[in-house]
Amino acid sequence: MKKYIILSILIAISLSAFAQKETRKQLREGNKVYKEEKYTESEIAYRKALETAKEQSADAAYNLGNALYRQEKFPEALQQYQAVLNSETDMKKLASTFHNVGNIFMNQQDYAKSVTAFKQSLRLNPKDDETRYNLALAQKLLQDQQQNQDKNNDKDKQEQDKQDKQDQQQNQDKQDKTQEEQQPEEQMSEDKAQQILDALLQNEKDVQEKMKEAQMKQMKTRKTEKDW
Repeated sequence: MKKYIILSILIAISLSAFAQKETRKQLREGNKVYKEEKYTESEIAYRKALETAKEQSADAAYNLGNALYRQEKFPEALQQYQAVLNSETDMKKLASTFHNVGNIFMNQQDYAKSVTAFKQSLRLNPKDDETRYNLALAQKLLQDQQQNQDKNNDKDKQEQDKQDKQDQQQNQDKQDKTQEEQQPEEQMSEDKAQQILDALLQNEKDVQEKMKEAQMKQMKTRKTEKDW
């Protein structure tokens, strides 16, 4: 029974050693083609290294993240860098990982997250001048982005205000037109009314004079008849 136990332990150790050996082999192969800028081939080698590793390999994940970054596969690269941040303990390696994360966010114009990543990288490795430069650049780009957003918001507000005023004016014009259509005919002016009144009075005067003339003729006629 003890022989079987010992044999099982030896086999497990052998398999683990073989897996580690295969992982290192794939890492070396990946590093070789990565230096030759054959990023697709290096990605394949690093993935094989991760598959053969008995435990999560931070080095393989980091290198795979770099290979993916070179191919502009940014979401996949972020996944690998996140795996590194969850498993790595070396401060310099963590700093490098945060630096690369910052570069990805800056490339995606997510400057706020980029600034956060670069700051974290500098906390872990304050002597990294490249990260310090990238941080300053990301902060400047973030400031410009926010200013442009403010300008666009102001422009949108002005356009909206202008449109609101136009709509209000159109509504007012419609209301005025409706009211004009509903209003009765304009009342007669005072001068015109006086003219009509004067005309009526004149007509009445003319009628009265004619009536007087008629009465005078009638009286004369009656007088003549009486004489007869």
